[in-house]
Amino acid sequence: MAERRRPSVGDRRLTGPVRLQKFLARAGVASRRKSEEIIAAGRVRVDGRIVSEVGSTVDPDQQRVEVDGREVHLSPARWIALHKPPAFLCTRADPAGRPTIYDLLSESDAELFHVGRLDYLSEGLLLLTNEGGVAHRLLHPSHELIRRYLVGVLGPVDPALPTRLLAGVRLEDGPARATRAAWSGALAGREPVLSLSLAEGRNREIRRMLAAMDVKIRWLRRIAFGPIALGALPRGEVRELEAAEVHALRSEADRKLDARAT
Repeated sequence: MAERRRPSVGDRRLTGPVRLQKFLARAGVASRRKSEEIIAAGRVRVDGRIVSEVGSTVDPDQQRVEVDGREVHLSPARWIALHKPPAFLCTRADPAGRPTIYDLLSESDAELFHVGRLDYLSEGLLLLTNEGGVAHRLLHPSHELIRRYLVGVLGPVDPALPTRLLAGVRLEDGPARATRAAWSGALAGREPVLSLSLAEGRNREIRRMLAAMDVKIRWLRRIAFGPIALGALPRGEVRELEAAEVHALRSEADRKLDARAT
């Protein structure tokens, strides 16, 4: 595995009293909304006492927080990029014994959770983090975070296919359309490759869109997730995100949060 750069991205420490659900999300327990459910269910103890009121505050530097009997620590924020290979599942374990992305990670990286998914046969950029709140906001359906893909298709192909994808395709869970679509290079004498951008992260969305147009996919690769690009990262390898990249992701998440508050 390639040597990783580990720049300091800051741990975004929560100083002083903060809402309990915010602390749990920042510690990677769950999203803020899910953390609220965990609190309301009486699964959280602060200094040994059950706290079930959503909106309660905690001082992470002074108080002990437990969820289901396990102490929760505010670990330094971490973000990594993985080039997921084809034929790997985005899950921690598979009952059928198929390989998962966690088989590719070191013990310390295996503590992180993946931000969204890529389907079993797809490859490309996958982010992993312990910043649950930021990840949840990035993945929220209202966020419209741009994801970019390259798709190798089996010919012959319709030159107007990008235009049709921009116009939209009706799927069983509602209409879907690309925000950008174009052929990558000339079609003559080479494998047809589509360059696509989507603002949604629906399950197998590209595969379903192209299947609805009777287009067969040879391979599918995600090359960017919001402001983060796959670049030249080899298959199966990981890298720590640079401080500027982490800042860009947090700013993107905060931008949408601010927009919903206005």
